Amino acid sequence: MSETPRAGEAFRSGFVSLIGRPNAGKSTLLNALVGQKVAIVADKPQTTRTAIQGVLTLPGAQIVFVDTPGIHKADSSLNKRLMDTVRGAVEERDALVLVVDASRAFGPEDQGAIDLAGKTGTPVILVLNKIDLVKDKSRLLPLIDHYRKLFDFAACVPISAARGDGIDILRQEILTRLPEGPAYFPEDYVTDQPERFLAAELIREKVLAATREEVPHSVAVIVDRWEETPKLTRIYATIHVERDGQKAIVIGAKAATLKQIGTAARQEMERLFGFHIYLDLHVHVQPGWREQAAYLNALDWHNSRGGPAE
Repeated sequence: MSETPRAGEAFRSGFVSLIGRPNAGKSTLLNALVGQKVAIVADKPQTTRTAIQGVLTLPGAQIVFVDTPGIHKADSSLNKRLMDTVRGAVEERDALVLVVDASRAFGPEDQGAIDLAGKTGTPVILVLNKIDLVKDKSRLLPLIDHYRKLFDFAACVPISAARGDGIDILRQEILTRLPEGPAYFPEDYVTDQPERFLAAELIREKVLAATREEVPHSVAVIVDRWEETPKLTRIYATIHVERDGQKAIVIGAKAATLKQIGTAARQEMERLFGFHIYLDLHVHVQPGWREQAAYLNALDWHNSRGGPAE
């Protein structure tokens, strides 16, 4: 089906939140729907820590997608904030997209996502993601049936966000449920994230990719200084961890891991931002930062423009 309205059709626009359990592929899906990278991705739960907008503008419509943290048990101040973000992101939306990892068994977090979506009264599109990992495709029909017995979904779309399979069909299902309305953002607007925040997130993505399981939940990245010149932008950032052992892992033998993280982050920033970058990274141990309001505020650009107060 075409994503371009026929002549005479009204412009459509709306806000659509992506929700689901941790590691269901919401951020990968957001990037696929928008057509470029606006959210970091990793094979670790709770990679997304704040609501991130990705805007898709088409000839006859504009969709504002909102990526959210995975639905989980809130057992720390950080996790409580993440769940508050999720609950806020499902309010007053034109549609919700419930993203499910089709390769994993149904669990309590999936039920929690359905319960949260069901309270809104908003149309919910069920997305069975990662179908490329399901070798026996006959398993998909019973899975769809299971979900449909639990909730009256507006539509069900099997996809592979990583491969791009089914993305056009999903976009069309979303478009048909948007109301008539204006474009909320200019045509070239893609995300609400400032470059400073996106730089910090890209560094964190590379930390997650390069380190072992004990590190990911305990890592935060804050850009301390951002200096622009005509030929070069200098970015100074600190990787915060909770224990000395985690610092050693992030730095690595002879600083090899930190150099790997810095090189990968700098190269991706240069591709996304379109200018040359000098990246200076340091690692700082801050015990229990996930329970400290100053650090949690500094992670969200809505609350802070710099590092936490000492």
